[in-house]
Amino acid sequence: MRLRLHILKISTGKPVIFLHESSANKMGVHTGDRVIIKKNGDSLVAVVDLVKGFIKKGEVAISEELDAALKGHNKRYIKVFPSEIAESSSILQNQIKCNEYSEKDLEKIMSDIVNNLLTEAEIAYFISGMVHCKSSIKEIIYLINAIVKTGTRISWPYKIVADKHSIGGIAGNRTTPIVVSICASAGVIMPKTSSRAITSAAGTADTVESISPVSLSVSQLKKVVHKTGACLVWGGSLGLAPADDKLIRVEKLLRVDPESQLLASILAKKVSVGSTHVLIDIPFGDGAKVSKAQGEKLGQLFVSLGKKLGLKIKTVLTDGKEPIGHGIGPILEMKDVLKVLKQDNSPQDLENKSLFLAGTILELVGKAKKGQGIIKARELLHSGLAYKKFCEIIYAQGGDPKTWLQEAKFNHTMVSKHNGVIKKIDNKDINYLARITGCPLDKSAGVYLYKHIREYIQEGEKILTLFSESKQKLKEAIKFFKKHKPIVIK
Repeated sequence: MRLRLHILKISTGKPVIFLHESSANKMGVHTGDRVIIKKNGDSLVAVVDLVKGFIKKGEVAISEELDAALKGHNKRYIKVFPSEIAESSSILQNQIKCNEYSEKDLEKIMSDIVNNLLTEAEIAYFISGMVHCKSSIKEIIYLINAIVKTGTRISWPYKIVADKHSIGGIAGNRTTPIVVSICASAGVIMPKTSSRAITSAAGTADTVESISPVSLSVSQLKKVVHKTGACLVWGGSLGLAPADDKLIRVEKLLRVDPESQLLASILAKKVSVGSTHVLIDIPFGDGAKVSKAQGEKLGQLFVSLGKKLGLKIKTVLTDGKEPIGHGIGPILEMKDVLKVLKQDNSPQDLENKSLFLAGTILELVGKAKKGQGIIKARELLHSGLAYKKFCEIIYAQGGDPKTWLQEAKFNHTMVSKHNGVIKKIDNKDINYLARITGCPLDKSAGVYLYKHIREYIQEGEKILTLFSESKQKLKEAIKFFKKHKPIVIK
């Protein structure tokens, strides 16, 4: 079907085509179905959305993602055809009986996911199967390789390329910029690609973005790393493991995080970025993603998979029962990071954990003797060399470490109604509280914690301050805090 084209200044996160109901009916397609767009010999797959009002019969509108894909073409008219059912749709039937996927099966599924040939419902079906059907080591390796194969893979001329990753779940756990700065100041090559927030108030990329561009190309990333030894960028801009990004998006909607996918997601990205030595932080405990026993099991799986992939992996279990640092939200977390790096009223829990992780990496890559890593890490931090390296990285990425970081204009402080001791701080609720204020899109929004577990608090003393650019969002955050009581004082 030949249709007159309109371009919408709308980013949808995927290639979306907006069809008039009459056009959809003629083609026999519905919302969520896939169609093929043909233009000047090129074929693109798009996701269907049906609309009324702003487009007429015989017209079609497309998202910014499709507009970019059609760049350079005459875009007055396009031809749209129903897409055939993806080949991998039949492969997914394996999930019914929990049959093991072959290497070719998973390569086809990941390829179809990247090319938008599978619907969100089909991807959800695949993920659900991974939740209910235990994957073998062999199957996870196949999945990792399939994810890597469908994206960009970076190579380096260095013998050792280090990386660090946390399985997440802990509010304010912004150790990465500190760890990378310490290790890079010791001569460790560390091209750190990080994610944006999925369920938390901020990902590392969101936090670093408050003072620096993080959406770099592969060539720009390499230039920064060759110059400074490290980088702090958003992995999504590099085309690394795009299948995984789409899987994560659906996982977020389903509120599930299957173990096999967690393992594959992390390790695929480490392989894609060219890592050789990897430290994986596994927070455990009440409020974290895993218990201590689950964390120990997960750690063993990471090491085992790493050996098969040619990666030297070290895992550490860390206390995950409460937030790390004071700030939760991009700007508030960056303020904590800078306090540690500049040694200016440093949050001690954030500093101590960062030193432990950095020291472990220094030992892993041979920059420090066993048991001496944390000592060397502390020397690099306290001498100012780590902060100097951090500034080098940020300047090389086009940022400014001296950027003025201003909290949101509206705020409200919650105070204790009685004397007592902080018994519990719920990570999930604190993260959600910060998201209500506007995180991570509003970088100045968030939560500032004044107390941690086991600390004494007096009546009238500050518990936390909420920051938001919206009075309404601030009211909602106050209401949530009062109703759910994420901080328990006894």
